[in-house]
Amino acid sequence: MKKDIHPDYHEVVFYDTASDFKFLTRSTLTSKEKIKWEDGKEYPLIKVEVSSASHPFFTGKKIYVDTAGRVEKFQKKYQKKKA
Repeated sequence: MKKDIHPDYHEVVFYDTASDFKFLTRSTLTSKEKIKWEDGKEYPLIKVEVSSASHPFFTGKKIYVDTAGRVEKFQKKYQKKKA
């Protein structure tokens, strides 16, 4: 393998904000935020909105992701003008 062409592959903690679930894995992503894990070491923290712990396909539950008013904005923009 050639040296210095591959990204840094290290351990990180992913935090699913929807289900308050954390898991340790390896990734090329990095973050300035850090978290102390169960083993006492500190790892970069990557926050995600959806993971297997909160995704409807894996949980079998329906959840609604906050669309931040996108539907209302669309309806307001494209509503029919009243005569």
